[in-house]
Amino acid sequence: MTLTVVAIVWGIFTVGLIILLIYRSTLTMQEEEQLFLDDANSHMQQEQTELLTKVNRLRIPVWVFGGGSGVFLLVLLFLWISQRLAETQ
Repeated sequence: MTLTVVAIVWGIFTVGLIILLIYRSTLTMQEEEQLFLDDANSHMQQEQTELLTKVNRLRIPVWVFGGGSGVFLLVLLFLWISQRLAETQ
């Protein structure tokens, strides 16, 4: 029972991490490396600034979901190994 619950929580964290990484990669696909020197392209500079703000805002959730996924994977492996050892005794 415990193993199933931990596996479900790990799956939730992992799916959340994958969704965040896909969303971040779609945002960065639109990012352009340009230098805007005049005011005629200021709206493009503003769009790039907003895009970078969105990408930077995703940094903490990606770390949380990545760390949570890693921790729950380790707990899941530990529980699975300990369960298998208990069955053999």
